Amino acid sequence: MNSPSLTDLSDRARDIFRLVVEGYLDSGQPVGSKTLAGDRGLNLSPASIRNVLADLEARGLLAAPHTSAGRMPTESGLRLFVDAMMQVAEPTAEERAAIEQRLAEPGPIERALEETSALLSDLSGAAGMVMVPRREPRLAQVSLTPLDAQRVLAVLVGEDGHIENRVLNLSAAMLGTSLEQASNYLTARTNGRTLAEAARLVEKEIASGRSALDEASRDLVRRGIATWTQDSAQRPVLIVRGQANLLDDGALSDIERVRSLLDELENKQSVSELLERAQRAEAMRIFIGSENRLFSLSGSSVIAAPYRDREGKVVGVLGVIGPTRLNYARVVPMVDFTARSLGKRIG
Repeated sequence: MNSPSLTDLSDRARDIFRLVVEGYLDSGQPVGSKTLAGDRGLNLSPASIRNVLADLEARGLLAAPHTSAGRMPTESGLRLFVDAMMQVAEPTAEERAAIEQRLAEPGPIERALEETSALLSDLSGAAGMVMVPRREPRLAQVSLTPLDAQRVLAVLVGEDGHIENRVLNLSAAMLGTSLEQASNYLTARTNGRTLAEAARLVEKEIASGRSALDEASRDLVRRGIATWTQDSAQRPVLIVRGQANLLDDGALSDIERVRSLLDELENKQSVSELLERAQRAEAMRIFIGSENRLFSLSGSSVIAAPYRDREGKVVGVLGVIGPTRLNYARVVPMVDFTARSLGKRIG
């Protein structure tokens, strides 16, 4: 059965449907006819309201849980409300200032992504998600510094100012002039290149004998490159914060749904695939319940938006996940504003 459109509903049915959805999103509880009868704008008897509620239920827009005489929106009802009736509430000046202030703090981009995920969680009361861009930074310098007789500190500096450190365990024979030679060689070959590009160039030069490195330096270069590339490949592509927000008082009555959701969030690869769908769409996406296969068991909703660099290129996606009773009117513009603010931070 096709879901009804807004034009299929009478003015009276629209008003009652809107009040039920807004009441449910606000409280998380089904809304009864007595509650609706108390709304002065309706001016209808409880019996007349019950008739309209029954019709909306027959149309598949509302449902009546066994434990309550009230009604709550179905996934189809939520979709109709979000697409045709919702009036978004723009972030307040305080919320906009908090978002911009958190994202303006200096530091590596990874920290900004962590902050963004935590910020979305704090502001929405749900779990925040940010997918790290799948692009490698271009490098500016690699330096190798001895720590003791068998350890070296490898420092990688990106063109964006991001710095990462690794400790390499080496034999004493690799230190001294070999260390300086390897450090100079790596900086010359990595400057302006991604790590993958530099690794291909280094291996090609070493294999062809054109590297002009002694044996100890070659071994050091190869081990350093291998450590960096392996580490880069294993980095998570998804940052999720605020899972504890999903365990609110309302969750106690539906603990299996929440347990299912937490299990789904552990499958980061599948969550990343979901967010990539929003990224490819290049626009805000709202997935309600079973509309998204990944979260069909937990009946959760995802609000996701791509974020762009200063050139307008989509470089990643961020969003919020929580129960279907998310405050869509508030969270949707908040996610959109955060995506735009993060894009300015990335540059």
